[in-house]
Amino acid sequence: MRSPLQKVVAPAFRGLHTRALAPRPLRRFHQTTLASLPRKRNFFTSNQLLAINEKTETSGSLENASKDADALQSTKASTSLKRKPVRSSAAKSLRLNSVTKPSKRTSTPRKSVIPGISDDDETDFSRSIRAICVAQSFDMIQVQDILRFHGFELDPDGTEFDTQAVVHARGVNKGDIFVFPSGTVVTWSMPLDTVVKLASTHLIRAASFPHLDRAEMEMLEFTPDDTRDTSYMKGEVVVLGTRAQEHEKNRVDTTLAKIAFSSGLARSPKLAVLETDLEYLLQESKATLNVLAAGSPSKLKRSSILKMTGQLLNLRSQLNHYSDITEELPDMFWESDSVLEDYYNQIGGALSVRRRIEILNKRIDYAHENVSVLREMVSEKYGHRLEWIIIALITIEVMFELRRVYREEISDA
Repeated sequence: MRSPLQKVVAPAFRGLHTRALAPRPLRRFHQTTLASLPRKRNFFTSNQLLAINEKTETSGSLENASKDADALQSTKASTSLKRKPVRSSAAKSLRLNSVTKPSKRTSTPRKSVIPGISDDDETDFSRSIRAICVAQSFDMIQVQDILRFHGFELDPDGTEFDTQAVVHARGVNKGDIFVFPSGTVVTWSMPLDTVVKLASTHLIRAASFPHLDRAEMEMLEFTPDDTRDTSYMKGEVVVLGTRAQEHEKNRVDTTLAKIAFSSGLARSPKLAVLETDLEYLLQESKATLNVLAAGSPSKLKRSSILKMTGQLLNLRSQLNHYSDITEELPDMFWESDSVLEDYYNQIGGALSVRRRIEILNKRIDYAHENVSVLREMVSEKYGHRLEWIIIALITIEVMFELRRVYREEISDA
């Protein structure tokens, strides 16, 4: 018989034994109470929108949601303000449909312009030289008539240069205008909007083959030096000797220096136009060359090849025959002082005109070789087609002859 103590202790030991033998629940090693919970939407705190939605759902208050939305907008605004602006291209063709703003020069002499922006030039236009090419050539007689009609004074300093080589005019604001038969206008101390209006509205009526859609502009700066009689180039800045103009009231030497520098500067935008035209031609032929490189047959027509050939020949003619770009010294400087020749060569060296001419001629030769290969391929294609036509005609003739022989044999039988 069990004692009262055994009756009390026995159930306790029985329960302890039962708990010790019971299997433990299985748990994953890495699972914790926090990790087992479902992931909140605002777990990634960088996502502001999900954080706002979570707060809105939990609180259920429209006032808090509006405050969070305002905070998100302010965050986006501050982010957009810190974002760097997109850098524009280094060089673009001048669009004359609107007044433009030139950007500051960096390392290249090409003056880049941004279309659609009003003229708010950061540099002083009274110290600027602008050259703009708007046509293949100018009729110099019509140029003189247009300038007289608009009140410009022609040859104000009596330099007596040949008007078929250069026309010098001066306006009310004392800015100088030099028009060259190559389709280029060079201005000294004139604002940009006036230059654009003069070239694209007035002088364009005297132009042959105008190209306002791809007009090019170059800009240099000049500084007067009243302690010198001669001028020179200092980097890309023209130092203009104006001692005779300031002390002796004689502008002839200064005007002659401007003509020499302007004549050398006028070649650069003309070259830029030809470089742009050649670039367009190379881009057009690039697609055809890529098709050939992939091994696919080209669908280029003979008319397109003839067009490209004519355009290349026209470019070569404009560069080497129909303009004064490649001349070492223009004819109008032959009988003048040798110092003008030095001015002409100095600005040409600063703008790397000779080097650009060599590179352009080499690129034209390369493009001409590509076009020659395409022309040979098209000619071979048409030659194969002609051979198949001849073979088909011969086959038809043989069939008719066999038919005649067969009928004769049947009739004899």
